[in-house]
Amino acid sequence: MESRTKRPLAPAELDALARRALGVGVSSATELTDGFANAVWRLALLDGREVVLKLSPPPELEQLRYERDLLRTEAMVYGLAGPAGVPVPELVRAGFDDPVLGGDYLVLSALDGVPWNRARPAEADRRALRGELGGHLARLNAITGDVYGYPYAGLTGGTWREAFLAMTGAILADAGRYATPLPRPVPEIAAAIEAGADALDEVVTPCLVHFDVWPGNVFLTRDETPRVQAIIDHERAFWGDPLADFVTPTISGELEESDPIVAGYRDAGGVVEFTGSARTRMALYRLYLALIILVENGPRRYPEKEYAPLRDRSVATVLKTLGVLSARP
Repeated sequence: MESRTKRPLAPAELDALARRALGVGVSSATELTDGFANAVWRLALLDGREVVLKLSPPPELEQLRYERDLLRTEAMVYGLAGPAGVPVPELVRAGFDDPVLGGDYLVLSALDGVPWNRARPAEADRRALRGELGGHLARLNAITGDVYGYPYAGLTGGTWREAFLAMTGAILADAGRYATPLPRPVPEIAAAIEAGADALDEVVTPCLVHFDVWPGNVFLTRDETPRVQAIIDHERAFWGDPLADFVTPTISGELEESDPIVAGYRDAGGVVEFTGSARTRMALYRLYLALIILVENGPRRYPEKEYAPLRDRSVATVLKTLGVLSARP
């Protein structure tokens, strides 16, 4: 999607960056426009390789609080996820504070698969793929850290409750900073989050959470029976509750225990229980995701026609989750 955060680069600039990063020039470049935040190009290099370049937004462009140093988070995830058995692209090179561009970049191995949202697999394949994805999420969530939240953004806590309240407090502060119209007043939303926050105390280990596993971020092989080739776009990752990764595969819907993702997750050793407390936590994470989608339009300024359906679904999600939280005994 078109966004102000996507920094344009001329062919000569792409070639110069490739030579600085990899020691080889570019024969052709294609911008990949499906993403929402970072500018991304597929580069054919003069030595025959194909890679993907991700470039951070212009340093002078103010972003949401949690988005500070997003590509550094993604680089961290690549270093942890691959060795844990999670299929991800290879991180070829990471450059931070590039002296010419004044920003960060990642160079990744190019994939030859297709994003799930474009593949449209048959129903039987879809169920098998969701089970496979559940297994990969279990392996990702098994990676643990020593702090909760977003370390690079400075939104952390010694407990998951402390970190999550910092994270949601930041997005609500961003809503005020960008004058984002929300369906309910900020104090009411903050009070609902605080009222449900006791459920967060059940989380006692900071686990690695992707928090953006929608079908566009899952690549499938082109085989007759497709498999998950790679999970991409890890910049929104944080350390927290694995249940948060059960929110984004459905985006606006509520994941049911009968979903093949759950069976795949459990088969791979992951533990998930659909208790009342767990459902409260998932409602909190759906609310947080919907708030992100609404508030990020402030700095990004999406095209209205493309953004309106996503905005409307997010507004509905905010209202629904506030109802769920208010109905707690």
